[in-house]
Amino acid sequence: MGAMKKYILAVLIGLTLMVQAVIADERNVELLAASCAACHGTNGHSVGDIPSLAGIDKDKFIREISAFIAGERKATVMHQHALGYTQREIELLATFFSQQ
Repeated sequence: MGAMKKYILAVLIGLTLMVQAVIADERNVELLAASCAACHGTNGHSVGDIPSLAGIDKDKFIREISAFIAGERKATVMHQHALGYTQREIELLATFFSQQ
């Protein structure tokens, strides 16, 4: 196989992996958001006293979660939930809820 064919094959494989990662992120964020529904409502639309996440600004969401992680914001359970998220998952959730 020529050098150009190997290069094209490598690029195609790389693009395929990137697309698969994006699809996996989309599925993953929906599963993560589903765990928030118990308190914050379906897709972040709270019907009770707990704040809605739907439509929240992405940067605000990230600041709030970061405050829970750092122990700067007190809560009954959110500080524990927040500790379980990776930075990528927090960013995905911020985008997801901002679009609701």
